[in-house]
Amino acid sequence: MTDTLDQSVDTAEGRRALHLGWASVLALVVLSGLAVAAGVGVKLLGISWVAFVAMVSGAVLGKRGSVEHAGGLVWGYGLASGAMITSAAAFIVPGAIGHHPAFGGFGIAAGVVTGFAGHTVGHRLAHRDLPLDNTAAAITAHALTAGLIIGVVYTGMPELGPLLGLAIVSHKGPAGYAAARRLVRNGRTPAMLLLPAAAVGLAALGVALLGPAVQSFLSTPLVRALVFGFAAGIFLHVAMDFLPRCEIGSEVHEVVKTDGDAHEVLDRLRIHAVGSTVLGGAAVFTVWLVLGGA
Repeated sequence: MTDTLDQSVDTAEGRRALHLGWASVLALVVLSGLAVAAGVGVKLLGISWVAFVAMVSGAVLGKRGSVEHAGGLVWGYGLASGAMITSAAAFIVPGAIGHHPAFGGFGIAAGVVTGFAGHTVGHRLAHRDLPLDNTAAAITAHALTAGLIIGVVYTGMPELGPLLGLAIVSHKGPAGYAAARRLVRNGRTPAMLLLPAAAVGLAALGVALLGPAVQSFLSTPLVRALVFGFAAGIFLHVAMDFLPRCEIGSEVHEVVKTDGDAHEVLDRLRIHAVGSTVLGGAAVFTVWLVLGGA
C-alpha cells in the first residue's frame, strides 16, 4: 500500500520525506511488538493500526484522484472537509470539553491559533527542502497530541467496535485523502503522510510503555483537557483549511480552465462547494445513526 504513495522522490526533499515516513512505520511496528510483549492489549494496538490504515488508504485514494479538474477538486475537498469538521465536532471536541470545559476550550483555541501560526511560519520556510509541508505537519501535531491522551485513557475507552472505528476513520481517512491531493498538486510526495498516519500509534503506545510517572502527569483532568483540546483545535484548523474556496486566486481558480468568464464558472462551483461539504458531514452523521450512535 505504501509503495503507491511514492511520488516526487527524485528530489532531496522527497527522499527525506520518504525516509522519514518509512522510519515512522518501522517505529510503529517496533512499538507494537514491545506493546505485545508488555501485555498492553489488543485495544490500543487496534486503535493505532486502524488510524494508520485509514489515513494511508485515504492518501492512496487522494493520490489517484489528483487529476487537475476544478469540479473534482471542489467535490474531493468538500466531501473531505465536511466529514472532517463533523467528526471533529462530534468525536474530538466533546472529549476535550468533557475533561474540563474551560481548559478544553482554551486547548481548542490554542490548537486553532497554532495551526494558523504554523501556516504563517510555513510560508517563510516554503523554499527550504523540508520533509513535511504545513498540512502534513499540522496533521502530525494533531495525531501526536491525540495519541498522548489515547495512551493514557485506553483502558477506559470502549471496545474497538463500529462507533469507535467510525470516530477514527471519519477524520483520518478524509484527512489523508485531502492532504494527498494537495501534496500531489504541489509536486510533493504523499509518502510524507506516513508520519502522521503512524503518529497516533507512536504517541499512544509510547505513553503506555513509559510507565506510571508520565501517565500520571497526563492523566490529570486539566492536562487531558488541554492536550485533547489542542488536538481538536489543530484538526479543526486543518479541516477548515480544506474547505473548497471558489475565489479568484484560490486553489480552485488555479485549475479552472475556461475561455469565458472565470467569475461565472466560480459562481457555479460555489454551489457544488456548499453541497459537497454538507454531503460530507451528512455522511458521517448518517453512518453514526446507522451504527446506533443516537
